Amino acid sequence: MPPHTIHELPQEDRPREKLAKLGAASLSDSELIAILLRTGVKGRNAVEVGRELLAKFQSLNGLSRANVRELATTKGVGLTKAVQLAAAFGLASRLARENLVRTKIDSPPLVYDLLGSEMRALSKESLRVILLDTRYHLMRVEEISLGSLNESIAHPREIFRPALIHSAYALIVVHNHPSGDPSPSEADHRLTRRLQEAANLLQINLLDHIIIGAPNGSASPYFSFKEAGVL
Repeated sequence: MPPHTIHELPQEDRPREKLAKLGAASLSDSELIAILLRTGVKGRNAVEVGRELLAKFQSLNGLSRANVRELATTKGVGLTKAVQLAAAFGLASRLARENLVRTKIDSPPLVYDLLGSEMRALSKESLRVILLDTRYHLMRVEEISLGSLNESIAHPREIFRPALIHSAYALIVVHNHPSGDPSPSEADHRLTRRLQEAANLLQINLLDHIIIGAPNGSASPYFSFKEAGVL
């Protein structure tokens, strides 16, 4: 019978003690989650609850995409622990962005590193612009729309407005597909063509339009119109 509480585990197998001695890399995903949860429920310790969360949401990526309400309804979690989990994933996303501030952002993998973990967790479509200076360093990221993306909301004038206001040299347009499939729709193709025309008129470099999906085996978690030869 597995231990019902963390304190019943041998000292060297307790997640907090293990992390303090050996570092976070030595812990499994469920053990790291257990540290955030702190306690389990009757009959199941925090590590077991962590395993059940990973099984319920199918992966660590799936867990990161769950909202607070979905997490809180899981037995053994509740609102307080759900907020703690969401905060941890939020910090991870911000850390990824901070590490890229002085990096030349000119490729789809770097854009995915910058926004992928955050945008693939969204349950609604979000369209954002990444504004870049003359060295292609990050100036800022601005959200243009959130909700059901359509061509009236994603009008080129709304998309290029932040670039004009902040005197950006170049920009990358990014939006997500909550389904997890980054394949572009016909509307995505139409929008990209209109953006290219507007960029030429405004003399602003449109480096790419990237659609964020979710990791799925060997398939790419994003689609790049630049890589596809459209831009």
